[in-house]
Parts: sequence; structure tokens; C-alpha cells
Amino acid sequence: MQVWPGEAYPLGATYDGAGTNFAVFSETADRIELCLLHDDGSETAVELRETDAFVRHAYLPGVMPGQRYGFRVHGPYAPDRGLRCNSAKLLLDPYARAVSGTVRWGEEVYGYPFGSPDKRNDLDSAPHTMASVVINPYFDWGDDRRPHTEYHRTVIYEAHVKGLTMRHPALPDELRGTYAALAHPAIIEHLTELGVTALELMPVHQFVNDHRLVDMGLANYWGYNTIGFFAPHNAYASWGDRGQQVLEFKSAVRALHEAGIEVILDVVYNHTAEGNHLGPTLSFRGIDNPSYYRLTDDPRYYMDTTGTGNSLLMRSPHVLQLIMDSLRYWVTDMHVDGFRFDLAATLARQFHEVDRLSSFFDLVQQDPVVSQVKLIAEPWDVGEGGYQVGNFPPLWTEWNGKYRDTVRDLWRGEPRTLAEFASRLTGSSDLYQDDGRRPLASINFVTCHDGFTLHDLVAYNDKHNESNGEDNRDGENYNRSWNCGAEGDTDDPAVLELRGRQMRNFVATLMLSQGVPMLSHGDEFARTQQGNNNAYCQDNELSWVEWPEDGSELLEFTRAMVWLRRDHPVFRRRRFFHGRPVQGTHDELSDIAWFTPQGQEMTQRDWTSAQASALTVFLNGNAISEPGPRGERITDDSFLLMFNASPKALDFVVPVDHGRQWQVVVDTSVPEGLAPGTGDKIAAGGRLTLVDRSLVVLQRPA
Repeated sequence: MQVWPGEAYPLGATYDGAGTNFAVFSETADRIELCLLHDDGSETAVELRETDAFVRHAYLPGVMPGQRYGFRVHGPYAPDRGLRCNSAKLLLDPYARAVSGTVRWGEEVYGYPFGSPDKRNDLDSAPHTMASVVINPYFDWGDDRRPHTEYHRTVIYEAHVKGLTMRHPALPDELRGTYAALAHPAIIEHLTELGVTALELMPVHQFVNDHRLVDMGLANYWGYNTIGFFAPHNAYASWGDRGQQVLEFKSAVRALHEAGIEVILDVVYNHTAEGNHLGPTLSFRGIDNPSYYRLTDDPRYYMDTTGTGNSLLMRSPHVLQLIMDSLRYWVTDMHVDGFRFDLAATLARQFHEVDRLSSFFDLVQQDPVVSQVKLIAEPWDVGEGGYQVGNFPPLWTEWNGKYRDTVRDLWRGEPRTLAEFASRLTGSSDLYQDDGRRPLASINFVTCHDGFTLHDLVAYNDKHNESNGEDNRDGENYNRSWNCGAEGDTDDPAVLELRGRQMRNFVATLMLSQGVPMLSHGDEFARTQQGNNNAYCQDNELSWVEWPEDGSELLEFTRAMVWLRRDHPVFRRRRFFHGRPVQGTHDELSDIAWFTPQGQEMTQRDWTSAQASALTVFLNGNAISEPGPRGERITDDSFLLMFNASPKALDFVVPVDHGRQWQVVVDTSVPEGLAPGTGDKIAAGGRLTLVDRSLVVLQRPA
């Protein structure tokens, strides 16, 4: 076999049409072997002799796409010094563009003998672990163009590749649960009719099913257990794992773009699947443990701010390079449109505390590729000082956990909620205005993959996670949920009617709020997980979306609310409200006003009353301060939003000085929420009775 010197960059395996260049970084290795794997179980080892700045490399003519390979790293195994090299372990390339196979759990994939973590285990892991794959980078993208949907026009739909598509009746069996299913017309039609502009996919980076879960007969369904930051997860491919998964993912992105739908990836750069000091040796640990991981003062152990056993070392230039190279790859080669960063506070832990000015944010800010796509932070981790909602840099948007909590509290009847609810409804200026950000920095959500579904939020007071095998100890205990009078399934018509109303209240509130709304897949069908609020390990019907044959009333209501938002710029403003008349708009009324149910302007006493749970909000469509794309003035209809979160019916008075004639366009007390043009007309000063826990929207033409 010919072996040429090759190049130190790019890292990973790069096919150029005639052969493949291999490059891997390790500062701790004495030597590294590239192992080409053959279908009969044998391997051909090639030592990487050329070294530049700790990157070992070689070019192998004739090595083609589909070739499986791995690395064997020879070097010190000294856990007391944080060194865990072990040439008996076949290691994944950290830059592998595709991964073949799965882990077959046993002592072979661990660097130590079970029961003796400080000793070295020389069992060969090759027959029991995954392999890296050389891919063909060439793909016919045709005239693919990213939608580049502006945030104020964005509606995000969070979904799991398998969970969304596994039970869709229109999909062929061989496509269910795959990337190809995302490109199927039935899925795309549902998303476009719903008004979705961005599909946020739960992790699709190659991940590992934990040893513990496999032994329990469960799986790491959610996928927050990454081992390959460049490789699409191979189990979601319908026709092979020797690079076919890359082509299939690209085809799905191309189809979604054709429908005007962006693709956002939920990415996990805070830790890897190798776990703590007792975890397996699959890749990074055996290549250069102290360069990739944050170790404690005793380097045998790992610092863990993620709750998963380890944290990547964010002050290491090699970790930062890995993350930035990965992000750029998914944008430039895979054409994705943005990222949601799991436990993003960990990315800011350059030393110990969360640092807003850490190197990672500096790199993202100046990167000409990554800085131009959507960047969404999950602004917390499990470490000290990890709750950082509102504290990310101006380029970033954030999952607004305070929005979720406040909206849940309002509709379940918590006291002293009204003032904070007003802030969340109008874009959370208390969180985002002081650093120059705008309402669109707030990704608003009521539910997501983590926690109760929308149905379960109104059907359970307590979590029911017994099927996870941890005696119901896992998952969040404080859910801000309310079962409406019965725990779980019930035939009580009054309870069922109230639950339906509450679900419509949540959907309507989400779509009427300033910021960027996010729906969780299946909530439009009232999907249930039977009270399981931590279904991370449930790869089965409990977590998969059950598609109703004939749609549902909640689906129709959700569609109507999404399109009401999309049709009216007053609900998706790009600037915060002023709370006064806006210069240049020729309107003497304030851009927003707040009223008691009696139609009187809210006073400080009204805001601070412990029992206050109802109000009217006036949104002035004639006082939108931001200009259109060509500098033109934007005008819209005006709206009155009437919220009655109290447990009894209330009479609301239409304010007398903010419009003569109004029409009801939304009423959550009606199962279908009202058909267009069928609502009552009400004059200024008129009265409208809102049933308990309901929401009404009145519209006045511009």
C-alpha cells in the first residue's frame, strides 16, 4: 500500500477523488496507527509518521468512500496523570463525517478491567465498537438556497427525527423514523399547513446508547450523548451507514428548503458519550484525554457541569477548533440554517464560572460563517451559577425558561403573576433590552421535549416516570402543571372540556406573545406521554407522535393561531413597546395599553394585587415604530387581548377611547376557537363575558 505524507489540515478523512488524506491531533500520543477495516474483520495498520503541531497525517492513494477506519493510539496509560492512551482500543476519528455500526457493550470497550479502574485493559475493542467512514463529499444541491427567514417571521417546530415520523400512516414502513421521512410530502405538507418556518431537530450528531440503558432494555432516545460531531446519526438512515446517511440527510435538507422550511440542529458540544472516569474509551479519551476534557484537581476524575459525567475543556484551543470546524461543516457542507446549543452555559465555562466573554463566544462572533446563522442558547447547565437566562451575548437568542414558567403559572392560577406575565407577553424587555437585544432574542415556549407534553401539562399534577426504571426519581419534580381536577385519563366531561380550553389558552398565548414562538412536535394533536416528563429513554410508542386520522380540533386551532400571527405584524414586532404614542405614526394612542376587566387603565395596585388574574391588552397596529425593509411605514389592524385566568367567569368592558367597533376573532372557550368572520361585533363600552380560564381576541380594522 502506498503511503504519502499528506497534509495536517483539514483534520479527519478527506477524499479528493483519487485518494484520502487522514489527519488526527494528539499531544499525548507516542505514535498513532491508522487502521483500515475490512469486511472479514481484519485490519490493515498504517503508522502516521508525519507530524505538524501534534497533528499526525498521511495520504493514501486509492482509499475510496465507504472505507471504514479507526485509530490506535500508543502512549501512556496513567490515569493519575489524566493520561488514558490504550492501543488495544480502536478509536473513532473525532472528525469522522460518518460512523458505521454500534457499540456492543462489554469490558472490551473500556480502558480498564471492571473493578480495577486504575489498571489497563488490553482486550481488543475493534469487534465491539463503531468505525469511522470515509465519505464522498460531492452532492448535487441543485439550486438549493437557504430560506434565511427573519426571526420576526419565524415559527419553530421542535421535533425528533424518529418520533415525528415513526407512526405517520402515509409513510412507507422503510422510511419511518429516518431522514428520508422528513423529506416525504406528507411531513412537509403538515409543516407548511401548520405555518412552520423552521424545523428544529433534536440531536442528529452520531450518538451512543448508554451501557446502563441497554442493559435495562431501554435506549438513549433523545440522543444527547454525542460521540461524533460531524457525522449524522446512522440509525436514522434508511439505506445504509457507509456514508449513505450523509446523502440522505442532505436530501432531506434540500427538500425542506424547497418548501421554505429552515433546518436548525439541537447540538451537544458540552460533553461526550464517554462519560466519567468509569466510562468507555471510544474516541477522545484515548486520543488525548487532558486536551479534550475538563479534569478535576485529581486528574483521574472529570469535572461535570452537565450531569452526564464529563464536560469538554472550553479553554483548550483544540476543543474550540473542533466545535468551530463542526459548526462550519454543518453550515457549508450540510446546508443547515442554525443551531440550538444544549446546556449552553457550559460552553461559557472557560475556567469555572460562567463567563459571558469566554473564547467560544469570541470565536462565534467573528466567524464569517457561523455568525450568520441562527444561534439559540439553552441558557443553563447544572453547575454552580448555571442559570443564565438573559445573559448571553447580543448575537444570540435564548430559550426563555422564564416565559415558560410565567405562562404556566398564570393559567394554573398562581398569585402575583400578572406583572411578570405582562413582561413575558411583550418580549421580556427586563431580560434583553439592556444589552441591545430586542424581543426576538426570546424564544418563547410552553413545552419542549424535556418535560410534560402540552396535553400532560393539563392532565397531570405529578410526573409518572416509572417506566424509566429509576423508581420515578428522575425528571423534574416541579412542573407548574395542573390536572384540571383529575390525574391522568378521565371520562369526566367537565374536566376534559377544561383541559381543552387550557391547551387552547397556552397555544393562543404563545402565538400572541412578542418574540419567537416554538411548538413541540405533536402538541398540535394533544400528544400524551402518559405523564412521563423525562422520556429520554423511551424509544417506543410512548414518545412517538400518534397521528390522528382526521386531524383534530386542537390542530385546526393551532393552525389558525399561527396564521393569525403570521398575517399581523403587531404580534411580531422587532422593537420593544414604548408605552406611549409613537412619533411619526400620526396616532395619539399609545402603542400598547393595559386595562382592568372593567375597562379602566391598570394602576400599580392592580398590578400588585395577589389575586389579580385578568386584564385586557391593547395593541395599536397604527403605532408600530419599526420600518419595513425599504423604510416604509408598517401599519396593521389593532387588537384587544382579554385574558381571564381566574376560576370564575368575568365581565370585560371594551375600553371606550381605543376604537368604536370590534369583532371577536379568537375565543378559547369554543373548541374550534371561532371560524373567521363569525365572531360577535362589539362597540366601545360594550360588555363581553369570558368564561373561567379563557382568552378572547378582538380585532379592529386599520
